[in-house]
Amino acid sequence: MKEIDSYKLGKVQVTITESEKPNKLTVSCFDGEYRSEFTVSEYEFKNYRRLMNQRITQAYKNAGEEEDKN
Repeated sequence: MKEIDSYKLGKVQVTITESEKPNKLTVSCFDGEYRSEFTVSEYEFKNYRRLMNQRITQAYKNAGEEEDKN
């Protein structure tokens, strides 16, 4: 699929690509250890990108903290 955008959120590499579904984008996140992927609408990406980035950052922070507990 065609890449739309790519950027870093701290240590997390975020890549936005077209999805097979119309008007949907795939968000891929990787911090060197954990990989996550989810789908958002083009509207969500354009209008809620800041919120999405905050949630990605928090999710990876929480994943690291859970790993430290074990």
